[in-house]
Amino acid sequence: HVRVGKLHLVDLAGSERQSKTGATGVRLREATKINLSLSTLGNVISALVDGKSSHIPYRNSKLTRLLQDSLGGNSKTLMFANVGPAEYNYDETLSTLRYACRAKNIRNYAKVNEDPKDALMKQYQRKLTKEAGVAPEEDNVSDLEEEEGALNGAALKKCKIEEKRKMLEDERKAAEGCKKHGGGRKRSSPSCRRMPMSLQIQFPRKTTSDRKLKEKEAERLDIEEKYSSLQDEAAGKTRKLKKVNIH
Repeated sequence: HVRVGKLHLVDLAGSERQSKTGATGVRLREATKINLSLSTLGNVISALVDGKSSHIPYRNSKLTRLLQDSLGGNSKTLMFANVGPAEYNYDETLSTLRYACRAKNIRNYAKVNEDPKDALMKQYQRKLTKEAGVAPEEDNVSDLEEEEGALNGAALKKCKIEEKRKMLEDERKAAEGCKKHGGGRKRSSPSCRRMPMSLQIQFPRKTTSDRKLKEKEAERLDIEEKYSSLQDEAAGKTRKLKKVNIH
């Protein structure tokens, strides 16, 4: 974030009584303008201290316009009042002390200056982070439920394929046993003679059964791989969801 700071060092001219100085010409005009600016500055300080005034007359003089940020802006102000103990300057000393007493009652609450664009971006980031802290948790729960349903479906399909594989394996073993004991009608074993008619019909088509068995086996392997990958993904999302719930 871009932080901006300024330091104003202002040397205020002292108020001069024209009757004492005896100034004339250009110096008299300058003293008049200085006294007018200091009077306007006193009015600004009084308005700031009052707290009830809705208008601060910063624009009434060049001096108050320059000091606007220092007096009532986002700043900390330090003012030094110079007084003298001489009896000759009694009136000026009294006026300066009153001036300083009003100025010390100004209360400014300074904050670090930031670039408006950066501050706005920071606000939007906080808002998005706050919203993202709730929405993703709901999405993760729904995603995990969907993944769990998919895993259950894959497990059920895997069980069915396993049952079919076992059944085909039993039929294949029975067919191979009949072929081994076969060779003649007289040497046929009783178990082969008692073989169900459906199995004896399927025996000549052993090649087709083997091909189907291989296809089922390949399909089973694919499902197992998908099942394991879904399990890993679900475990990862579960860990992420736990982290979100903890934070």
